[in-house]
Order: sequence, then structure tokens, then C-alpha cells
Amino acid sequence: ALPGDIRLSVHEELSAVEPDWRDFEKRADGTVFQSFDWLASWQRHIGTLAGIRPAIVVGRDAGGILFILPLATRAVGFAHELTWLGSDLCDYNAPLLAQGFSQRFDRAGFMALWAGITDCLQGNARHRYDIVNLTKMPAMVGGQPNPLLHLGVTVNPSGAYLTHFAGDWETFYAAKRSSTTRRRDRTKRKRLSDFGEVRLVNPANAADILSALDLLMAQKARLFSHMGVGNLFARPGHAEFYRALASEPATRHLVHVSRLDVGATAAAVNLGLTWRDCYYHLLASYDDGELSRFGPGAAHLHDLLHQAIDRGFKVFDFTIGDERYKRDWCDTEIKLHDYIAAATGRGALIAMPRLAGQRLKRWIKQTPFLWTVFSGARALIGSLKQRSRG
Repeated sequence: ALPGDIRLSVHEELSAVEPDWRDFEKRADGTVFQSFDWLASWQRHIGTLAGIRPAIVVGRDAGGILFILPLATRAVGFAHELTWLGSDLCDYNAPLLAQGFSQRFDRAGFMALWAGITDCLQGNARHRYDIVNLTKMPAMVGGQPNPLLHLGVTVNPSGAYLTHFAGDWETFYAAKRSSTTRRRDRTKRKRLSDFGEVRLVNPANAADILSALDLLMAQKARLFSHMGVGNLFARPGHAEFYRALASEPATRHLVHVSRLDVGATAAAVNLGLTWRDCYYHLLASYDDGELSRFGPGAAHLHDLLHQAIDRGFKVFDFTIGDERYKRDWCDTEIKLHDYIAAATGRGALIAMPRLAGQRLKRWIKQTPFLWTVFSGARALIGSLKQRSRG
């Protein structure tokens, strides 16, 4: 039985829960990736194409909504999987929680609640699943512990990083970078200025935003090819999702697109997300021509940090990924967690190798020598593929 007087409902149509969701997210603990606008746009442009079926679980008591779990089910080979809605592009997957939720539910209370949630889903033929695959879950949701970590979680192969602002840009910059590094930064920026005026541009109208975003995707595609990884924007609906997110009136408030122009060249481009007092540094690219020798990406990041401070943001979140430059700026490392478990015998055939694969990937990523060898081999294979196409 569910603890207390909690009532559960499951919604496949996001529109059915939209008013409650929008109202709840104003005061709930969560991240931008659990906002209605982000996930509704993702489902419209990507989820529907992939045959993903939302299963939004809402828990209420007499006082109102306690939590929203933006879940979904999808086919994976011969089985069905329970996962987070938008999981592939959400750097943080989590519930939206009412204030004080984790104080009210200890481990035993949450596990009883989770049993009720899974029974509710499995009791509906449209949402039955064989395996649970809940990845990239942070330990904290806002200011409270993430209750899903009471499940049998493992550590995700990747971490995430953020920094808290204190004082103005000059104070922050001096605290984060040595005088030698700051002098090197100034030298590189001066070398950039030899090619033309260096300035941060924040396009305001939809056409200019889309133009900058198309350039970002083109620059990233070349980088992906060089690294030997698949092009994120070539996947069905992905480019359309980012273009809609950045340009449509319903979602533009979440998005910040900017360029670092050097003369007539867009030397670097970024797409960030803004949510409450946090700036999420989500996608960034830079020109791989002659200017790349002088660190246009780093110069752009400096301007973004400066601008975020000036605009009153308190946190700059570098999001998921273990790139070295993030450690130079961050004061907080976020460990992310995965919960992978079989719900049926069929699901066990998928869960066991998937868990083994996650452990292997984490071991490789956390062992510098192995990660260097793996990354080099991947880039070499990508280069050979590129040549064979040419």
C-alpha cells in the first residue's frame, strides 16, 4: 500500500498534465531538463519519431502535488524499457520534487512508494516494461537528496561540473586563474584581435539565432568526425529539436545562443540554457581554421562567464562531461548515478550485459592511460572512415 494518502496518476499525453506541471515546476526542486517546455519539445521532435511513449507519473496528497516523475517506455529489441523521458539529451535526469519531499520519505517510505509506482505502470498494458534504465541521476535535486538513489544505483561513467559565482568577474577570474595563466589568456586574445575586432554577440531575432545555431552544428559535426564519434545532430529530429528550442516563442526563454566574432569570422558559438539562477553551458563549438591556434573557445567561455555574472546568475553549470577545462573553473563535481535492473526474465538478458558495459566504460574513462588509448583509436577509426568516404 502507498504510504499516507498519496494518489498516483500516469499520463501519456503531456498536454493532460501541462497546467499542473507548469504550476508545480515554479516551486519544485528540479533542473531545466525537467521543465515542461524542454521535455514537450523533445517529445514532439524526437520522442514521437522514435516511438517513445511518455509515462508521466504524478503523485499527490491532500496538500497538492508531491512529485512528478517524467518517465517513458520504449521498445529495445525484443523487450520494453522504462527510462526517463528525453533521457538521451538530458544531462541530468531526475524527478521534480515538492519542498521537503526527501525529509518526509526516508528510504523505507520511498521504497514503498516506488513499489506503488512500478505496480501502477505494470498494471497498464501500455506502460509495461522488462527493464528499468534510469541514468544520469544527480545525488541532489535542488537542496534535497535525490530519493531515487535509494534504488540499487551504480556510478555513471561520466561526471558533471559547476561553479558558484562570488563577486564580480575580475574577482572570480583572479580566484580561478593564476597570474601566469591570465597573462597567457591576454596574449591569446591579443593574437585573436590581430584578425579583427573580438566581440561577444547575442543574436536577438529568430533568423540570427538559427544562423548561429546552424554554424554551431556544422562546427560540431567536423569535431565529431575528427573524434570518431557519431554526429549528434544527424540523428532523427535532433537538429530540428535544437532549432525549435532556440527559435520558437514557447521555448526561447530557456535558451541563450551567442557567438564570439573575430572580425567577420564567427570564431566560436554556444547554446546555453537558463533556469532560475543557473546558466547551463550545454553546447559549444569553435572554428577549426587558423584562429583555432589562439583559443577562441576559451575566449568565448571567458566572455560567457563574465556575462553570466553581470546578468545575476549565481551558478554556472558546465553539465555532463569530464573535459579538463571544466575542472579549472568548477568548485563542485557532481557524481551521476544509474539504476539498471531487470523487471522480467526477458529484461535480465539485457540488463546483465548493459551493467557490465557500464562498469567497463567507467573503468576506461577513469583510467587516464586507457582513456587516451581508447580516444586515439576511436579518432583513428573515424579518420579512416572519413578517407574511405572521400
